[in-house]
Formats: sequence, C-alpha cells, structure tokens
Amino acid sequence: MTSEQARDAMAFAERHRRKPVLLLPNAWDGASARIFAAAGFEAVATTSGGLAWSLGYRDGEEAPWDEVVAATRRIVRAAGVPVTADIEAGYGATPEEVGNHVREIVEAGIVGINLEDGLHAPPHVRTIEDAGARIAAARAAATRAGVPIVLNARTDLYHFGVGEGEARFTETVARAKAYLAAGANCIYLFGVREPEAIARLAAAIPAPVNITGRAGMPAAAELERLGVARITIAGAPALVAFSAVAALAKELRATGRFDGLQASLRHPDAQALFSPKG
Repeated sequence: MTSEQARDAMAFAERHRRKPVLLLPNAWDGASARIFAAAGFEAVATTSGGLAWSLGYRDGEEAPWDEVVAATRRIVRAAGVPVTADIEAGYGATPEEVGNHVREIVEAGIVGINLEDGLHAPPHVRTIEDAGARIAAARAAATRAGVPIVLNARTDLYHFGVGEGEARFTETVARAKAYLAAGANCIYLFGVREPEAIARLAAAIPAPVNITGRAGMPAAAELERLGVARITIAGAPALVAFSAVAALAKELRATGRFDGLQASLRHPDAQALFSPKG
C-alpha cells in the first residue's frame, strides 16, 4: 500500500461530510471508469452486477474472486481518480475470509468498499451480530494494510422487504448504529426510494447516508436536502450501455443494415481518453 492511497482514502472519507452531495457513478470496466472520470466526477464506484456481467458471469458473487480483483485493479488504473469497490457480502463464508478478501481488494488500489448484509435466500438478511463481525473483520484488515478505507455498510431490509412499517425503520436504524460501531463510515440504505423514508432515516442515523439514484427519483440536489451525503447509481449505467448494444444487435441481425453503427463518440475520441497525461 502507498501513502498516497492512504491519503486518498482519508480525503474520500472527509468528502462524505462536505457539500455538495457526493455523486458517484458506477463503472464496470476500465473504459467506463475513464469516461466517468473524463466527465469530471471526482471519484467512481464499481458495480458488482456490471462488473460480473462484463466478465461473463451473473451477479451475486458468481464471478470468481480473483477475476473481480483483477478487474477492479484495471478500473483503478484506468480511472485516474479514487475508486470504491462493491464487493457484495465480501465473498466469504466467515468474517476471517471477508477480511482476507478486503486485504486483497485494498491491494488493488481502492479507497473504499461496499459490504452488504443481504442474503439471496430467506431470511434475506444476516443477523446484526454476523454482519457486524464481518464489518469488524473488514475494518481490521484495512487497518493492517495501512489504508483507512471508507467502509460503506449496506443494509438490505428495504430492498428485500424484511419487516414492515415502523419495525423496519427501527431495525434499519439499529443495524446502522451497530455497523458504525463495528467500523463502518457510511450507511448504504439500499432499496429506499420514498423521500419521507429517506429523510427520516438520514436524520436518525449518525453518519453519512448513501442512497441509490434511480429513474423517477428526486434529483441529487433534492436528495441532499433530505439529508443524503452520497448517491450511487448501481448497475444502471451498465444496463443503459448494454441496452444500446442489445438494440443494435437486434437491428443488425434483422436488417443487415449498418445505419445503427453511428456514434457520437468516435475512434479518435476514445483514443484520446487513454492518451498519456501531459
């Protein structure tokens, strides 16, 4: 690990507490990362879904871990700005395995991670104790590596519809506080879309809150007014790009015509994205 990486991680953590709201696009490969950086974003996140699909696997920790680390390292190299990595639930059955994987992803050059408490089968979320132990192991691994990463602890109660009404709200706040005590810096409220719920949760959680921006949701400035500190957009940009390719493939296969190959980004433009700086 380098002192520069550690400094970038500290600066990234501090940025969560300043306005305007931190808007992070989610990249899935080196090209998408460079495009977002060239557009002026100060940092980028990765998307587990987009990255897995680009490697030829389904989302949900089905991509081999070594391929995920290698792809993340390429994103870090190409982006040229700080990168935070979505590592789902840590690719480990135990806290110790999660810690080992955090060490390896830190070595890829990242300044932050997402770590989620969700499960892809009932009961859909880990116990607070299990999730907290995994967060603590992740923090300890990063500390040993000398990089104070931003640990964005994602809770999936709203995403999976676990609990109802006030009970879900209360449990979410309890989990947030436990995760912060275990070493998280930021709480990712995945699946929360209603402005009233966002505002209540942001007011009740004593740390920066991350919300996923989706089509139809309030704009970034309004989410900031509601108390949000960080906005990510998950796999949406990858799906937008894949949708364009899918439409092109359908048209090309059906017509044999090449009209759909027109693009606003030309080969020299793409080359310029990767030209050596200076």
